[in-house]
Amino acid sequence: MPLPGDDPGTPAYSADSQDPLERLTHERETQRLAEEKKNERMVWWYLAYFLFGIHLVAFVMIFAITHAK
Repeated sequence: MPLPGDDPGTPAYSADSQDPLERLTHERETQRLAEEKKNERMVWWYLAYFLFGIHLVAFVMIFAITHAK
């Protein structure tokens, strides 16, 4: 038997439920999912900048070694 929060991509309850606790849970879960998506996107950007920086440093070091006297 599936529970309301089993699907990780959707909020647990409906926004138009009669129970105020379920509405509040739905609202908070929706906020949490949006925040999680934003944070995941930021992690990918940080990873991209980090990898770009490593490659840039590596190319500068290769250039310095090949042009050293």
